[in-house]
Amino acid sequence: MKIYGHPMSTCTRKVLTVLAEKGHDAQLVVVDLMKGAQKQPEHLARHPFGVIPVLEDGDFTLYESRAIIRYLDQKLPGPSLTPTELRAKALMDQWLSVEQSYFSTPAVKIAFQRVFYPMRGQQSDESVVEAAKAEVARTLDVADKALAGQEYLAGSTYSLADISWMPYLHCLVISKVEDLINDRPNVAAWWKRISARPAWAKVSS
Repeated sequence: MKIYGHPMSTCTRKVLTVLAEKGHDAQLVVVDLMKGAQKQPEHLARHPFGVIPVLEDGDFTLYESRAIIRYLDQKLPGPSLTPTELRAKALMDQWLSVEQSYFSTPAVKIAFQRVFYPMRGQQSDESVVEAAKAEVARTLDVADKALAGQEYLAGSTYSLADISWMPYLHCLVISKVEDLINDRPNVAAWWKRISARPAWAKVSS
């Protein structure tokens, strides 16, 4: 089993976290994003949209991180990361959708402006940061309310939904806007809980 991705990529980290939670190793084939390797014909043959990650499992190829993590959870032995109870599973799917629709994009915008652009010697734009922070705050307000009285997004069960949010919460931390997390007590407690898991420590170190 191979994962074509990059260890700093948010979407790759979701996949690597699931693998770590399941106690399974896969070969990480690094796609050099700085050199544009994801847009080269060799990679486009795997992922026609030219992004990462891509899973190769024997003769089966799968792209899109949320599809990959669902596949890995179903295929691999180890603790299930999908609730069995109908409503909890529906909540997992809801929060996966919320992450994709309302949270990941502004969180990544902040990280690019505050971390990645300066690393490349490019000028950052704080107006972009402020607009993205407002979007993140609105979504985290909703999450904070939902997490009142429960440990995880799907309820009492740690799931793929929590894993899918973790790389973007980490973007806020490395971008020095962790007050967006810490100012919301339920989100802060949840982040402390999930970021302490050994699988995340392995992936994010």
